[in-house]
Amino acid sequence: MKHSIITVALCCITLFGCNTTHFWKGADIGWATEYDANGLKFYNNNGEQRECTALMKELGLDAVRFRVWVDPSKHGNWNSKEDLLVKARIARDLGMAIMVDFHYSDFWADPKKQNIPASWSGKPYEEVKGLLAAHTEDVLEALKAEGIEPKWVQVGNETSNGFLWTVRGNQWGDPIPDSLGRVTILESVGHLRNNPAQYAGLFSAGYDAVKKVFPKARVIVHLDNGFDRNLYDSNLDTLRKYGAKWDIVGMSLYPYWAIDSGLETDEDETITHGIENIGHIWKKYRTPVMIVETGFVVDEDHPEVMEKGRDQLGRIIRESRATGHCEGVFYWEPECRPGQYKLGAFTSDGRPTVIMDGFKE
Repeated sequence: MKHSIITVALCCITLFGCNTTHFWKGADIGWATEYDANGLKFYNNNGEQRECTALMKELGLDAVRFRVWVDPSKHGNWNSKEDLLVKARIARDLGMAIMVDFHYSDFWADPKKQNIPASWSGKPYEEVKGLLAAHTEDVLEALKAEGIEPKWVQVGNETSNGFLWTVRGNQWGDPIPDSLGRVTILESVGHLRNNPAQYAGLFSAGYDAVKKVFPKARVIVHLDNGFDRNLYDSNLDTLRKYGAKWDIVGMSLYPYWAIDSGLETDEDETITHGIENIGHIWKKYRTPVMIVETGFVVDEDHPEVMEKGRDQLGRIIRESRATGHCEGVFYWEPECRPGQYKLGAFTSDGRPTVIMDGFKE
C-alpha cells in the first residue's frame, strides 16, 4: 500500500506538475499608519473595530507589502524607514509575511516618473550605485535589528522604464508634458532606454545589498502592465544582457487601468493576457511570478460593479495559481476610502466590500 501511494504521488508530479509552493494572498497597506494618525477606523463585516493589518489577516490574507521612500520629510515622513518599522512590527506580531518595496525616490515612483532622491541628485553613476546599496542595507539592517525578516524585497517599484531618472514635474513629482505631450527627463542615471547598462548595474547593487543582509529574502523586479509581454521581454532582456539577477518577477495587473489607458479593450482579455504572460515568463526566464499589485473599482451606489471586481479578483487568483508558476496575489491599498482612490476595496466608512470575498478562492 505504501509503495502504491508513493507511486501515485510521483505520477501526479510527473504528469500534472503538482505545485506544493504556498500561494500567498496579500495586500499593500502602506497607508495604514497615516490613516490611524488621522483617526480613520476600520471595521469587520460584523461592525467590530479592528486595526488595519489585523483586519487583513481576519479577511484571509497572510502577507502584507510596505513601500519605502528615501527622504519623505516633505511628505509627512510617511513610508520612511521609521514608519516602515512601525508597520512591520505589527505584521510580524500577527505572523504575516512581509514584502518591502523600495521606491528609491523621496516620493512616489512609477513608470511615468522615477525621480532621483534630492540628496542623490547630480552625483555620478558609481556614487549613486553606492548610495542605493547603502540605503537598502540601512533599511534592512533596521528590520533585522528588530528581529523582522522580510520574505520578499522589491528593488524598485514598477521599473518598466528603469529607475532613478527625474522628470520636469509638479510639486508632487508627476510629469508635466509639453504641448505635444512629451515628458522632459531632467536627469537620468538608470533609465531603461538612456542608460540600460546602468539600470542593470543599479538593480544588481540593490540585489547584492538585499542578499548581504537577508540571504534568504527573495528579490523582485517589479514591472507594470502585466498583460504586455513585449514590455517584460524588453526590460528583463536588458537586465539579463548586463548580468543582473532576480528571484521573482513582480507584476502589476489592473484591468481597469489597462482599459482606461487604451492599451487593452476588454477587462477579461486583459486578465487572460496577464495569465498567459506568467507562463511566458516562466518558459523564457525560468522565473516565478507574483502579482504584487491589482485592484478593482468601488462604487457603493452600484453593487454589481463591486461584484464584478470580486469575480475578477477571484479569477486572477484561481488562474494564476493554476499556472504553477505564480506564487501569490497582492491587492494594492484595499483599505483606502473610495473618495481617495477608486480601486480600493473598502467602503467610505471603513468596511470591506464584497470585492474582498475574491480572496476566498
